[in-house]
Amino acid sequence: MAHTGTGFFDRKGHFFKTAREATVSDLAGLLGQIGEGESLAPGIAYMLLERRAEIERLFAEHDLMLEEEAAMKAARGAEASDNIAKLPSRPAH
Repeated sequence: MAHTGTGFFDRKGHFFKTAREATVSDLAGLLGQIGEGESLAPGIAYMLLERRAEIERLFAEHDLMLEEEAAMKAARGAEASDNIAKLPSRPAH
């Protein structure tokens, strides 16, 4: 007798039984070939998915540090421009 089922497809159109498998396939595709011989990308992709919350928190902290770094550079640039005296221009002869 026929029956229905649910499946998931990765970005390449490959069929997987679970959403996790399809996502791991997509992540591995983004990572590309890692290592010699059989790629380590699928295992790394699986670990990325497993540690997603920790990785997202790390990237959020990274974004905050980038904002702080940009603010510090802008403040230093403003301080430097306050300390620069402009010399009067000389007429050309």
